[in-house]
Amino acid sequence: MTDVNLVNNLWVLICALLVFSMTMSVGLLEIGELGETYSRSLLKVLLITGSALFFMAFLGFNTAFAPTFGGIIGNPLYNGGIFLGGFSAAATGLLSGVWWSMDTAYFATGLTTGTYFLFETAFASVTLALVGVVVLKKMKLEAFLAFSVVYFILIWNLPAAWIWNPTGWLYLLGVRDFAGGLVVHGAAGAAGLAIVHRIWREEKKKGLTESLIVHSSVNPTWLTLAILLLWMGWFGFNPGSVLAFNSSAITVVLTTFLAAASALLSVMFFRYLKTKRNPDLIYANNGILMGLIVITPIAGFVSPGSAVILGVIAGPLYLVGEGWFGKRKWFSDPVGLFPGHLLGGLFGLVMIGFFTQSAFAAASGNANLPNGLLFGGGFDALHQLGLEAFAALVVMAVVFALSYATLEAIAWAMHGVTTKYKDEVIV
Repeated sequence: MTDVNLVNNLWVLICALLVFSMTMSVGLLEIGELGETYSRSLLKVLLITGSALFFMAFLGFNTAFAPTFGGIIGNPLYNGGIFLGGFSAAATGLLSGVWWSMDTAYFATGLTTGTYFLFETAFASVTLALVGVVVLKKMKLEAFLAFSVVYFILIWNLPAAWIWNPTGWLYLLGVRDFAGGLVVHGAAGAAGLAIVHRIWREEKKKGLTESLIVHSSVNPTWLTLAILLLWMGWFGFNPGSVLAFNSSAITVVLTTFLAAASALLSVMFFRYLKTKRNPDLIYANNGILMGLIVITPIAGFVSPGSAVILGVIAGPLYLVGEGWFGKRKWFSDPVGLFPGHLLGGLFGLVMIGFFTQSAFAAASGNANLPNGLLFGGGFDALHQLGLEAFAALVVMAVVFALSYATLEAIAWAMHGVTTKYKDEVIV
């Protein structure tokens, strides 16, 4: 292994550990916003982490990142098949060599199978943790775990295979999503919508006219710790997505942190304009998260100045989204999956067509991306905007449909997915 490849592997391994910490941080976030009575969230995120490692190693890593069949799904039997080569000492990229897409023919960063597996599995894990914020006490834990099996083998893997795999059909069309505005945040929102719709169907059968609401019960200590850990985790989430330790990775640190800080100030300012009162801790928390989410799909393609502008826009975007989703009576979303992750992720994705600067994109390994409309990209930028919007529609539809079908099967097998929560949900 060359010195450059060794440094790249060390960098991405550190980033993978930071991203893994984000799954645990989502559990702390739920406790911070909803109160310590939701300690079940900690068990949930531990089970998500274990399930992600097991089932991604079993087949999921291959279905997402092995060479694909027709650009649709990775070969599950690639490189020795299950569990990253099983018992073979000759599996490429374990004791020698690199994972096929990290070789010079594709991304050329020299990552081994183990490094790349841990990094992408951390992404899969935190994505399901985001989906799980709508589960709360409403969904049977065993039903959610059954859902996780399908999620880590198929549901999360298809968007990853299409967009992050260099043989994926959307990647070959020219779609780019730097660190997961669509593959993580948008797709988490689509799966979350499937879950809350299934829960609402069962609630209606119980005679409810609107979904029981889970109210916030803020614990300032846990909430502040959670957002601090998530912000630190994003240091691995976005900069690690360069898949190499170079000047672009450091630039992505800047764009990520500046967007978060700008969105924090923006949310607080616009919330104050609306209410004429000092915003509370939850709005500071959600402002930081919204900035981090919006910058995620574009962090490696833009300048620090553009990151600040995107962060400022993220503030009113979150407040408008919170107001719109808050009027829906058929689901409860107290931690903000839909106005934050769903809306913010998709918004950041389409901003690729506006704010991209080709020099930054090339430095992060995306040399084919044109300048955005705001930087003279013209027709090429419009074309890129269309590609990103098309990808969003396809991925959202497929993830929702697969998630809903999976939930239907689980509901049939377990006689419903909801718990007997009527007297304990409202806190």
